[in-house]
Amino acid sequence: MANGFRRFLINFRELFTREEDLYQAEKIVKRLYRKNGSRDLKRATFYLRRFHRRLILRFTLVSSLILIAVLVLAGMLISHALGKSAGNGQQAGSSGGLTAVPAVSETESAEEEPAAEETEDMTVREVLLSFTGDCTLGTDENFDQSRSFNAYYSENGGAYFLERVRDVFAGDDLTIINMEGTFTTSEDRADKTYAFKGDPSYVNVLTTASVEAANLANNHSSDYGKQSYDDTIQVLESNGITTFGYDEVKVIGAGGVKVGLMGIYELRDHLGRTEQVKENIAKLKEQGAEVIVAVFHWGTEKETEPDENQVTLAHLAIDEGADIVVGHHPHVLQGLETYKGKTIAYSLGNFCFGGNSNPSDKDTMILQAKFTLTGRKVTEREITVIPCSLSSARDYNNYQPVILAGDEASRVRNKVNSLSQGLDVHPQAD
Repeated sequence: MANGFRRFLINFRELFTREEDLYQAEKIVKRLYRKNGSRDLKRATFYLRRFHRRLILRFTLVSSLILIAVLVLAGMLISHALGKSAGNGQQAGSSGGLTAVPAVSETESAEEEPAAEETEDMTVREVLLSFTGDCTLGTDENFDQSRSFNAYYSENGGAYFLERVRDVFAGDDLTIINMEGTFTTSEDRADKTYAFKGDPSYVNVLTTASVEAANLANNHSSDYGKQSYDDTIQVLESNGITTFGYDEVKVIGAGGVKVGLMGIYELRDHLGRTEQVKENIAKLKEQGAEVIVAVFHWGTEKETEPDENQVTLAHLAIDEGADIVVGHHPHVLQGLETYKGKTIAYSLGNFCFGGNSNPSDKDTMILQAKFTLTGRKVTEREITVIPCSLSSARDYNNYQPVILAGDEASRVRNKVNSLSQGLDVHPQAD
């Protein structure tokens, strides 16, 4: 093609300069000869040379314009051809599931590089949770007020009550209590033997001690009517304490782990809570919980062994996906069970308990659970029992839980181990 184009240019130049030159030269020479005769042939030669230069200049200009036009046209044709090829490739890729394969040049290898494999996230994370039993931060109006929780609050302030366990709660990622009572100013007392309420300002008992979550699924969360239940939620939530229970589940971040919280009130219809257990755990999974905590308010007061309903619901919760089950209501400690490698603490007893000025059984504990996750999967579990008393005074309740040491710690540890006999568990106790 290049040789043909070059030949065309040569022919074009010859045609444009030679024949036209001769024609124009002949006309000029004839005109000069008729006018001046042969003496001006020299001048004719001069005119012929000047005319030839003009022809050469014109030829150069015209040929340049033609070359530019040819290049532009060629570029348009190439662009159109490439666009059409790309369009055909896309159409082929979208129809029939085929993908266009680009041509391989002589300098490229037709062998594709292997695609980088997606690596599973194997990041290791740990989250430490602390659990307590019943916290009644107030009193019953029929109690002797001189010895009540309220009297101690007036004398000592809010930080007094949990100051001896504050370091444990501050050192974990999430502290979860059972809020056994209300924060309200309502006077609409329920018609029941015991009804508990505390002034809304009493919430600082919790905020000064690094408590982050509270279960409300229990038999005292509405002691002053629906208003008191709503007031308690508003007071806790507005002070940064997450509330959960009944149909309300929550997923919160703790230690970089999404912890799902659910609370079940079992006392009214027992195994009638089966579907609620399943639905709540399903909701937590849908919300992306990585560790699921199932809290139950259940059992029989003063009983140190779990009943059949407790065992059935606890096993169900773990079968459905809970990572730990924690219970309360009996006001005394019950044993720990390991079921399918997961821990069930049937009752943690009372903790900071304004419901009795001198309980006969003051033994309690803080249950700590440390979960290690590799990626999104729990790969290790460690359970620790911290033996406590609900009062730092031996002969009465001063509403100030304390961590036990020495012989007293050993006694409570042995008690928990004894209650756990037959439940296949060996808790580590500090």
